[in-house]
Amino acid sequence: MKKTLSWLRRHQPVLLLLFLAAMGVAGYLSQHYHWQWDLTQNGRHTLSPVSRKVLDTMPGALEVTAYATLQDPQYGDLRQPIRDFVARYQRLKPDLKFKFVDPAELPQLARAAGVQVNGELVLDYRGRSEHLSTLNEQDFTNALMRLARGHERLVAALVGHGERRLDGGAPHDLGEFGRQLTHKGFRTVPLNLAADAEVPADVSVLVLTQPRSEVLPGEADKIKRYLARGGNLLWLLEPGDLHGLQPVAEMLGLALTPGVVVDPAARELGLAPDTAVAAQYGPHPVTAQFDLVTVFPRARAIGVNDDPAWHVTPLVETAARSWVESGAADEHAAFDPPQDVAGPVVVGRALERESEEGRQRIAVIGSGDFLANAYLGRGGNLDLGIDLLNWLAGDANLIAIQPKNTVDAGLNLGKTAASALALGFLIGVPLVFFGAAIFVWRRRNA
Repeated sequence: MKKTLSWLRRHQPVLLLLFLAAMGVAGYLSQHYHWQWDLTQNGRHTLSPVSRKVLDTMPGALEVTAYATLQDPQYGDLRQPIRDFVARYQRLKPDLKFKFVDPAELPQLARAAGVQVNGELVLDYRGRSEHLSTLNEQDFTNALMRLARGHERLVAALVGHGERRLDGGAPHDLGEFGRQLTHKGFRTVPLNLAADAEVPADVSVLVLTQPRSEVLPGEADKIKRYLARGGNLLWLLEPGDLHGLQPVAEMLGLALTPGVVVDPAARELGLAPDTAVAAQYGPHPVTAQFDLVTVFPRARAIGVNDDPAWHVTPLVETAARSWVESGAADEHAAFDPPQDVAGPVVVGRALERESEEGRQRIAVIGSGDFLANAYLGRGGNLDLGIDLLNWLAGDANLIAIQPKNTVDAGLNLGKTAASALALGFLIGVPLVFFGAAIFVWRRRNA
């Protein structure tokens, strides 16, 4: 013991210098490097891959201004949670400029910016701006996505024949999908070709769903002219008659096998027997990194005829044990080789070709319910649908798994449990340390 103390005294200056050097290195590292561990459920403090990808597509400065008072009468300190939230994006985008403006002290600035509520964020990027009155990753990243697009993409859906509507609220409609598109920088409009002379030139993507009544020949011709000049198309096909859209299918070289896809995997997952479950995704920008389960209720097979003008890629394929059922697709359905077509079954294809307008993109999905309100929340249906629209609109750089709002599980304690926990920290923990000290003292003096 004496030798140790003597050695420490002799080397005290050296040890002091080493300690100061270690502190200096630690200070330098803390200023130039950042480490963070997210231990929350669902990683709520870690940005999702799509948020990171959107930031990568935004070169140049992004300005975020938070119009928040120092204290809100109802919510208290608004600034700290806003500061912490924006910091997650700043760590990935160092040129994100962030500042606070107090709307109570500078009301003229708040009015000029069009601010409506305390705590509102205004995002400015390359002359465009977005307003946010909520603070979560999904809404913030959606705003970034709208800014990254540069201009609004117009999505027109054919109506007038009983089609599913992008603004409809019925279970079979696509209203929720349309709402999600709006959040991500698309503008959706109905298109009645019985009244409009042509598909408008500013339409980025035309959406066709199954008509319930006959599409007039003149309307089909307008769709064909739109495709002939290089227009992009999302077609949600269903089993049964095409009701006047056969010329469009022929123009695209589609070979449509009658019948409904039956997939035993659906039964095992508790789904209806006439639901197809994606087993494999094709080598395509939309699906190359996609690994979520998607379901396609009442799906039909999507085949193609050989046409050198089109580059065709299978997007979604069912398992080998599935088949195309020519009879009733119910729980009693069984594969019958003479009439049925064996799997695997392709229920989604992408077609591309060069046109005068540039690269033309077509996506044909063999399920009208795939993006319907009743099924949009199943697995990755929404993610695949958004990625399809991004690709069709020429925004392939925005293809990624969509961000979700995550909620941590709460720990709710009753009064008794809370009191016991408090007493444990106030009395129990000190007693443990005191007891340990007594034990060590007695051992040394034994």
